[in-house]
Amino acid sequence: MKITDLRCAVIGKHPIVRIVTDEGLYGLGEVEYTKTYLKPWVLHFKDALIGEDPTDVERVMLKIRQRGSFKPYGAAVSVIEHALWDIAGKAAGVPAYKLLGGKVRDKVSVYNGSIRRKRTGDKPEDYAADVKWMKERPENFFMVKQGISFHSNMKDAIDDFHYGVKPAKSGYHGMMEQGVISERGFNHMLDCVIAMKEVLGDKVSLALDCGPGWMLPDAIKFARAVEKYNLMWLEDMLTGDYVPWVNPQAYRELTLSTSTPIHTGEQIYLRHNFKELIETQAVRVIGPDPADVGGMAELKWVAEHAYMHSILMAPHGTANGLLGLGALINVCATLPANYIAFEYPSASDPWWEDIVIGLPKQVVKDSMIDLLEAPGLGLDIDVEGAKKYLMEEDQGFFD
Repeated sequence: MKITDLRCAVIGKHPIVRIVTDEGLYGLGEVEYTKTYLKPWVLHFKDALIGEDPTDVERVMLKIRQRGSFKPYGAAVSVIEHALWDIAGKAAGVPAYKLLGGKVRDKVSVYNGSIRRKRTGDKPEDYAADVKWMKERPENFFMVKQGISFHSNMKDAIDDFHYGVKPAKSGYHGMMEQGVISERGFNHMLDCVIAMKEVLGDKVSLALDCGPGWMLPDAIKFARAVEKYNLMWLEDMLTGDYVPWVNPQAYRELTLSTSTPIHTGEQIYLRHNFKELIETQAVRVIGPDPADVGGMAELKWVAEHAYMHSILMAPHGTANGLLGLGALINVCATLPANYIAFEYPSASDPWWEDIVIGLPKQVVKDSMIDLLEAPGLGLDIDVEGAKKYLMEEDQGFFD
């Protein structure tokens, strides 16, 4: 079997990758909905793929892996890898998880960081109402995640929240705002945590997406202040998101200063860039994204290495879309006992639920998802339903 074409089309908000072969099999991958600009970067790899056997996944990846980087550009390499596993599973007639070592669990646990409504504001009562709505969802999520500080509108809504430089024009995706947090800002965050915990109690766990952008003394002070609330973790306080470096030394100092678990990793590309973070036990939880880290096999390697160093695993995935959900389900079925849950990606537009084939009507039950047993990643696209969402330049995508 040989690859004959690599295609990429933006469907809705997502760049979708389609690898075509001379035997009629094809593989699909999906980039986060925030990254429509990556389409030409995906297509840049076409010449490297043409003529290769897609079932030799690692051999193909050796040709392109070095051309990726930290978020967002590692996504182009990562979703090509997803599409290769999709083809390999279809060719073998088995789910992709069988080719990644086989399942160690029959269901995968997920948490809610994406199914949410627009908050009415940034006051403690607004946060309390928001987590109440999330708690009462039919999916019965065991854990919810909320953005605070630099990962929310709080920094703009609260007067003098921090003493850093505020951008003249806000809203550019991936821009990092940072600075020393004021006493007013600190107390406001703490009040929001207290309000959310009063609603959730010990029935639903709470994690906080915090930044990046904190100064280390503030991060230490806040992590200690919330210890008694038994949070699942504090995420990306120092670096993370679109920051193209890790700073493991500072993370280690933060981790050693508190009993509150510290989490990072969604932006990191390749196992090599997790090495120091893991081997120095600089954090308690890591959250690589299979659509950014270099792919499913890369994420599995990172998880195994973390397991050997007693670090927990909670993969990122909030914007990966429903095809990206297939990649998350398959790889997380194979992960070791340090796996907590992955961040469930909801549909970026409601009509995605109508054009993705292979998902049950109710995907999440009691915070768990059944494995997908169809060959490959287990999902497909309804071509006729999807065509209406293609741009003119992409009309031949499904041919």
